[in-house]
Formats: sequence, structure tokens, C-alpha cells
Amino acid sequence: MLMRKVPGFVPASPWGLRLPQKFLFLLFLSGLVTLCFGALFLLPNSSRLKRLFLAPRTQQPGLEAVAQVAGHPLTREQESPPNPAPAAPAPGEDDPRSQASPRRRKGWLRRTRPTGPREEATAARASSATALRPQEGSISSSFDFNAFRSRLRHPVLGTRADKSKEPQSLVQSQREKIKEMMQFAWQSYKRYAMGKNELRPLTRDGYEGNMFGGLSGATVIDSLDTLYLMELKEEFQEAKAWVEESFHLNVSGEASLFEVNIRYIGGLLSAFYLTGEEVFRIKAIKLGEKLLPAFDTPTGIPKGVVNFKSGSNRSWGWAVAGGSSILAEFGSLHLEFLHLTQLSGNQVFAEKVRNIRKVLRDIDKPFGLYPNFLSPVSGNWMQHHVSVGGLGDSFYEYLIKSWLMSAKTDMEAKDMYYEALEAIETHLLNVSPGGLTYIAEWRGGILDHKMGHLACFSGGMIALGAEDAKEEKRAHYRELAAQITKTCHESYARSGSAWPTPSASSMGGVC
Repeated sequence: MLMRKVPGFVPASPWGLRLPQKFLFLLFLSGLVTLCFGALFLLPNSSRLKRLFLAPRTQQPGLEAVAQVAGHPLTREQESPPNPAPAAPAPGEDDPRSQASPRRRKGWLRRTRPTGPREEATAARASSATALRPQEGSISSSFDFNAFRSRLRHPVLGTRADKSKEPQSLVQSQREKIKEMMQFAWQSYKRYAMGKNELRPLTRDGYEGNMFGGLSGATVIDSLDTLYLMELKEEFQEAKAWVEESFHLNVSGEASLFEVNIRYIGGLLSAFYLTGEEVFRIKAIKLGEKLLPAFDTPTGIPKGVVNFKSGSNRSWGWAVAGGSSILAEFGSLHLEFLHLTQLSGNQVFAEKVRNIRKVLRDIDKPFGLYPNFLSPVSGNWMQHHVSVGGLGDSFYEYLIKSWLMSAKTDMEAKDMYYEALEAIETHLLNVSPGGLTYIAEWRGGILDHKMGHLACFSGGMIALGAEDAKEEKRAHYRELAAQITKTCHESYARSGSAWPTPSASSMGGVC
């Protein structure tokens, strides 16, 4: 069709072209090929951009064995921070920095210096220098449940005052409504899909999926702590009975390391810490052992999928040609795995996640940012895509929570969190023409001005971390958290759909 529109074009035959027309056709074809190769050359993970944004590597990090965790797995011998955080400022305290709205930054050729190596604190354990792998039904524990409960900030089930004597309030009525909604959800799940991983609300049947390697009851285990905290005693006992009688670990499929960790192990650990019931502790530890083959890589960075039968592992096929591990996945293991070591006495869990920290601490980071794809074989970033939303989100969340979980002794987690937050604020934070603050994505030096819905958690994360920030930054972080949350609220409020599900594109549309 293109050639028929060329002036003077008359084909010699239905299938042939004269010399001038052949020349025009080849000229068009060569231009198209040049355009395609030019686009490939400018992709973010091209060798030219790698040389531009990353310093040359001299060695592969993370190949050394991590020293045994000293004493208590949650405490490390660290020097006190140079400026310990004093008490929170009075409400309404002004911060001059918080008045300046961050704008789009230039200076992309500046590179953050890689974090220098730090000495890992090492000490010999007095009585368990060589902790044995826990055996069936006889998993040892040094955890003191009564001491743990005595330190809780808020009372748990059965320890509150008589609710009949409490004055009625709007908040209390809202809580009762939420409990009513949870009861409805649980009863519907119990009726239509008890023991299945998910409930299909339209067809009213259960669904197992293929993310959990044959494990069942993801919804049951996910719900344990919620049922307990809401004081839904009958429903909690039903869930507990299912775990005792029907939650079996003799499965042989392929499972997502990340999903099994946050949903099954996290759920079981939460239930144990709230109740002290041994069944939750024992099954969490055994399930943690089934995930360990995922870490069998040259760098110790785990791959995303583990086979429960063969012990083999692999990366997701869609993750940069199937050769990458995902930041949000391998970076979101720390909380659960440290507690698996504490509850079992087996140091291997803590060693695995401390090695991940070491690799991330030592690797060169473009402008202090953490790209989402890392090779578990070479220890190199595979593509320079940075996102605080999907693929990166929970890595940052786990840093600040690791600091808090350690009773504020994990200085490494604290430093990594605030350094990452500063890089995000410097290079990704923007304000739209309409005045909405958002966190953009970064692709090889170019900002992609969109904010995915999964990045909306960052408002709560920044607010959570504001308390322990430098005094002059606390008010600023509180205001930043409020502004990001406002943007996410507006993504719903301004949505024209009856079912507001703001995606990456719709988040940009409200700005």
C-alpha cells in the first residue's frame, strides 16, 4: 500500500518492482531497522548506561560466610549513634526544611559513594555454638513467652477491663462494625472454601492456586492473628483446630519464597507470639526449613521459587529473562527469619538474611537507590528500574521494622533505611502541577512520572520512621507522610470508576 502511493509507481508485474521502486523500498526498510537497533541500544540496562551510572566492580560481594549471630539474634554490638534521637518535638513544631516542596532534581551524573564495609560483630555462643537442626516434635526454644507478653504495649485477649463498663463512643461502635464485617467474611470463607487458599466470591468456591507449592489454608493462617486480636474466640478456635489437624507440610510443588514467608510463616509466628501455642511455633520452623534451598546460590541471594520435593530453586521467568531475584522478595525475609532463629536455636535462618544485608550494603548503588532486579549469581543489578511500589516496596518497610523489632539496636537497618529514604526524596519525590506529592519511578536515569498504588504504603512507613529520625527531620517526615497519603486518597476520590482500583497510570492521572 505504501508503494502504491509513490508518484509514478507502476509495477512491472503483480509481484515485481522496478529499480527506482526497489530503491525506495530498501531505503524505507533500512530506516526502520536503524530505528529498532537504536531503541535497543538505549534501553536502561544497556552496557553504555551501566558504565555511566555504576562504578566498575572489583569483586563480587556476599561470597563470604556470615559470622554466627552473637548472643541474642536481635542484638548486635553497635556503637551508639552520634546523635541519639531525643524525645519527639511538641505538636505543631515547625521545621524549616518541611516548608520547601521538593521539586524535580537535576544532576543525574552525581553518584552516591558505595557504602563502606562494616565489621560484623562476632562472639561465641556460650551454650549453643553449634545449634542442631530442630527435629520432629522436639524443637528447642529459648523464647520466654511470659516475658514477651509483659513487654507488650497494649493488652491482648482476655486481659482488658470489663467492656460492659466502658463508655460507648463512636470509635467503639466503629470497632464493633469492623468485627461484624470480619465475622461475615470468616463465616463465608468457612462455608464455601474452608481450608482452601482463597475464596472465589462470584462462583462461591475455593481455589488453591500455584503460588504455595501445594500448601493449603493460606486464608486460615493469614486470619489467625486478626481473629485473636478482635477477640473472635470461637472463630479463632476453628482456625487453630484446622492448623492442628489439617495443615500438612508434606507437599511437593513449587512455591514462592516470598509469599510462603509473609503469609504462612508470618501468620504462624504472629499466632504463636499472641497465644504461646506450640503448634504454631513448630510448624513455622519446619516450614522455614523447607524454604532454605532457595538460598543455594553463589551470592546467597535467594531465588524466587523453591521446589519442595527436589530442593531445587529458580528465578521467575518474567524477571529480566529469568535471571533475577526481586528486591521486594529477597529483601522481605528479615523479620521472620530472625525470629525463626530465636525460636529454634538454629543459626542458619539468621545467617541467610544477614548475608542478604551484606550484599546490599556492599554493592554499588546508583545515587543511593536500590534497583528492583539483582542477579543471584553475579551479585550485579540486572536492570536500573527503581520503584517504591511493586517490586521494591516491602524491602524499605522491612528496614524500618527491623530497627523497631530489635528494640532499636539494629543500627545497620536504621542507617540503610534513612539513607534509602534520603535518596528517594532527592531523586524520586515530585510535586505535580496540581500540588500533589508523589514518588516517581526511575528507569536508568530517566524519571517515569507515575506512582503505583502499591507505593501508597509509604505514607505509613515514613510516618512510622519519623519518630526515630534526626530531630530536625521529624516534623518534615510527618508532613511528607501526610502529603503522600493525601495523594493516594485523591486517587480514589477522583476516580470515575464504580470500582476504584488506582493503577500506576491512574495515579498519574489524578495529579
